[in-house]
Amino acid sequence: MLKNTAVKYAFLPVVAVLLLGSAIAQRIDEYRMLSADHPAIGYRTTPADNPMETLRKQLIHGDVELDFDSEFGYLPSVLEALDIPASSQVLVFSKTSFQAPLIAPRLARALYHADGMSVGIVRLGAVLEFAVQDRQLGTVFYSMDQIASSRPRMIRRGSECLQCHQGPATSGVPGLVVSSVFPDRSGRPIFEAGFSVTDHRSDFDKRWGGWYVSGTHGDQVHMGNIIVEDRVDVASVNLQDGANKTDLKPYLDIEAYLVPHSDIVSLMILEHKTRMINLITRVGYEARLGFDQANVDPDDSDSSLDQLSTKDRKLLDLAMEELLTYMLYDDELQLDEPVEGVSSYADDFQKRGIRDNKGRSLRELDMQTRMFRYPCSFLIYSNGFDGLPPSVKQHLYMRLDEILTGQDDDERFARLTAADRKAVRGILLDTKPDLAAAWQ
Repeated sequence: MLKNTAVKYAFLPVVAVLLLGSAIAQRIDEYRMLSADHPAIGYRTTPADNPMETLRKQLIHGDVELDFDSEFGYLPSVLEALDIPASSQVLVFSKTSFQAPLIAPRLARALYHADGMSVGIVRLGAVLEFAVQDRQLGTVFYSMDQIASSRPRMIRRGSECLQCHQGPATSGVPGLVVSSVFPDRSGRPIFEAGFSVTDHRSDFDKRWGGWYVSGTHGDQVHMGNIIVEDRVDVASVNLQDGANKTDLKPYLDIEAYLVPHSDIVSLMILEHKTRMINLITRVGYEARLGFDQANVDPDDSDSSLDQLSTKDRKLLDLAMEELLTYMLYDDELQLDEPVEGVSSYADDFQKRGIRDNKGRSLRELDMQTRMFRYPCSFLIYSNGFDGLPPSVKQHLYMRLDEILTGQDDDERFARLTAADRKAVRGILLDTKPDLAAAWQ
């Protein structure tokens, strides 16, 4: 059955969540929800540590001023303050946001993202929506009223967001996903026709329905730019109708957005990031819950994974191996033909890379047969990864060393060539100081 995709950033019907859960169970038990309100996590009570929280406090103290644009409100100023490129813009027209009544094929919701941050805006909407990877808490949500003020307020949302943002689709922790629906002509998802989740492992023809997609991809087809006209005969949809589109003017008033595209490369990076961030969060939660059970401080450099109970250690090991498998792109979809965007996003994304002494970066794109030239996720530098307990990072670094030196020749990592392993290891040694210290 054909399926399509749209980011699940807000409330979906219960049936959608159940369908989504049945589609994505992986090697870890993603049906096992980890308590965000457990004292070891304290999702609502622990002070947040992330770039959006920093901006929120700066606004409170008057250390930062935001300009209010007559057309886009605070959006341009917020993107500049958070260093999120406008070229990252992607447009979703399925009604999968709490502002769903304002969303339609000709009134698409715009999302902008950089590493662990996302900003969403709906035309005529009352608020800007924010999601960010926290150092310890997982994905944290904020909003800002789109009303001109001398001191605009950014509000941290509570656990009400977790009604839809914590479940099997997010690996059992607070997070985000790219999910699949069939949109009808109003943008309403046809849930009875199917529902799934996509990331960098997903088949190309299962991606991006409910999205606008700008870019070329040869004979590969996707579900982007498609509206289902006949709710009864979804299988008759011709995916070629939405393929290789470089101009979105036939679909909507593109001049009503910051930039005139919904770049395919940006969409692919967004897909990778959602699950990667969720898996990092899962590892952190498993560790902190396990250490709490053992009455051990997880942030103490002397803490050891050996102090965990047998059960908790097994659960943590499963989560860490799932993270390693995904971050090394073991089961990434191989591209049949090159993929190319229509904007400056690919260049903007690569320019942000931390480079080694040979000028190499984990953000260098390939987009010929795979996403990246060097197969190790750039989110190893992220706020959430750096916030993992010291003993967890030490273990992950040791496992990376075993894999990249060839000591671990498990078939899960068979795609990593000797050249890949050598290059990734060299880049990490030069650009990740705590990893280099662990390896020495």
